[in-house]
Amino acid sequence: MPKPNQHIIPRDQHSVSREFISENALKVLYRLHKDGYQAFLVGGGVRDILLGLRPKDFDIATNATPEEVKKLFRNCRIIGRRFRLAHILYGRDIIEVATFRAHCDDNIKQRNDGMIVRDNVYGTVEEDAIRRDFTVNALYYNIADFSIHDYCGGLADLAKRQLKMIGDPVERYKEDPVRMLRAVRLGCKLNLTIEDNTAKPINDMAYLLEGIPAARLWEEYKKMFLAGRAQRTFNQLKSFGLLEYLFPQTSKHIIHNDDFAEFVALALENTDRRVNEDKSINPAFLLAVMLWQSLMQRTDKLVNKGMHFNDAFYKSFNPTINEQSQTISIMKRYAVVMQDIWALQLRLKFNFGKRVWSVLDHPRFRAGYDFLVLRAEVDPSLKPLADWWTEFQEASREQRIKMINQNKPKGQKRRPRKRKSRASH
Repeated sequence: MPKPNQHIIPRDQHSVSREFISENALKVLYRLHKDGYQAFLVGGGVRDILLGLRPKDFDIATNATPEEVKKLFRNCRIIGRRFRLAHILYGRDIIEVATFRAHCDDNIKQRNDGMIVRDNVYGTVEEDAIRRDFTVNALYYNIADFSIHDYCGGLADLAKRQLKMIGDPVERYKEDPVRMLRAVRLGCKLNLTIEDNTAKPINDMAYLLEGIPAARLWEEYKKMFLAGRAQRTFNQLKSFGLLEYLFPQTSKHIIHNDDFAEFVALALENTDRRVNEDKSINPAFLLAVMLWQSLMQRTDKLVNKGMHFNDAFYKSFNPTINEQSQTISIMKRYAVVMQDIWALQLRLKFNFGKRVWSVLDHPRFRAGYDFLVLRAEVDPSLKPLADWWTEFQEASREQRIKMINQNKPKGQKRRPRKRKSRASH
C-alpha cells in the first residue's frame, strides 16, 4: 500500500459547507467531537459536495470504537461481520459511523484467491485513508476546524475528472472484485474517466465476480441501474466484459439479436428518464426486459417439442428467473412482479369482450402496458395494439364500451344457451 501524503486544505480554500451536510450527520459529528473523539465526514459526502452535487448519504469516520459510539448514542446499533460499523438511527435516516481501519496482514482473513472475508483492525485516519478504494473517496472533512484532509491526491484527481484506484488495482480487485463494478458505477454517476491503470485489469479480472454472493450483486444491480445512469452503465459493463458475469442470458442474446438489443436500450433510456423525473421505479421491470429474449427462446424450444404456446410460455417463467438468480439473486416479491408483467403480454392481446375490464383492473396493468409499448417500438406489428390500449385508458366509459364492441372479432357467433332438462315426475 502507498504511504499517505497528508495535505490539509483550510476552510476558506474549499467549497464544502455545513449547509450541504444533513442535520443528523452534523449532530453525530458534533457529539463525537464534543466527547474528545476525532470526527470526519468522509467519502461520497465530501466528494459530491466538491463536485457541486447534493449528496444523499453521509458517512462518518472516527477513532471511537463501535462500542464507544454506542455509549454516546442510545439510537445506535452495531452491525457487520467483516468490519463492525455503528449505525445511528434517526427514523428512516441512518448515519453510518466507521472506526478508522488499519492494514494488518496478521488480522485480515483472505481466501486463496486474495478476497478479504474478515477485516476488523482499527488504526489511524492516515491508515484509514489508504484502505479506501478510490482517491476521490479518501477525502476527509474535519468537523473540528472545517478543513479537508487529502491523503491520496483525491483533490487533484477530482480536478482531472478521473477515478483512480489507491494502491495496485490488481491487488485491490482481488481483495474485493465488486470494486470493478464500483469503478464503472462511480465513473458513470459522476461523469469521471476511469484512470488507465485502474481500468486496464478489469477485462482480465471480470471472472472474479463469479465468487461474489448473488445477494450482494442484487444490491449492486440496484445501485447501478436505478440511479439515472442505467444506459451508460450498461454500455460500460459490456465494454469491460463485466456484463456477462451479471446478466449472462442478456449478454448472450444482445450480441445476436439487434431487435432485443434495441429493446433493452429503450428500457434503459426509459428507466433513466423516470429516475430523473422523480417517478417511481420497480427493479423488477428492467429485469423483465433483460430476460425477455431468454424467456421467448425457452418458450420456442418447448413449442418445437409439441407444447401449446401458452403452456410453454408460462412454463418458462421459473427456469428463466432461476438461471438469472445464480448470478444476481431475485427475491420472490420481485419475481412475482416480473411474472405478472410477462403474463400480461398475453392478456393484453385480447382487447375485446369482458376480459378487457379484468385486465385493466390488474394491479400490474400499468407495468404490463408500459412493457407492451416498449415492445411496439421495436416490433411495428404490435403498435396498433399498444395504441388501442393507450386510447382505451383515456376514453370515457361509454367510449370504452364502444371500442370493445367495435373490436369484437368478425363472424363470432354467440353460443346458444343450453336448456335445462325438466325432470320427469
